[in-house]
Amino acid sequence: MSFCCGASMIGTKGTLKHIRTHIHNVPLLLCPVCHRVEVHHLVESEYDILAEYAHGDGAPEVDFQEYTYTRNEAELYENCVNHENEDPLEVVTSQIDMALDLMMVAKAWGDVEWENQLKQRLNILSRRRSKLRNKRTTRGLS
Repeated sequence: MSFCCGASMIGTKGTLKHIRTHIHNVPLLLCPVCHRVEVHHLVESEYDILAEYAHGDGAPEVDFQEYTYTRNEAELYENCVNHENEDPLEVVTSQIDMALDLMMVAKAWGDVEWENQLKQRLNILSRRRSKLRNKRTTRGLS
């Protein structure tokens, strides 16, 4: 499982810009708290090679899937707790549940610094959950 800020990262695909080249369909991990994005560690070396070659050739855009052997998505994201195609409210709720579980561990260990980090994370996730709930009610989807 990949973590950032104590939250488990979400598996997705997206476009990254390497100098002047846009590389589409790159397997990524996204942090739901701080929004940090990183290339999935299983394809990082392929991404680096493709990015350098594409930039060297002056290509404005390339599709990662066309130039690399990509593992199937189930294999790539098997260690991710959540995925991009899930309901955003469910993702945030799941992240809150995990943070609360970790909070109990931090308290049991007496780790005040970790506890404070988790409280900050929970604050951010709670605000995001409220925004998602408000969007649903304004759209009549409650």
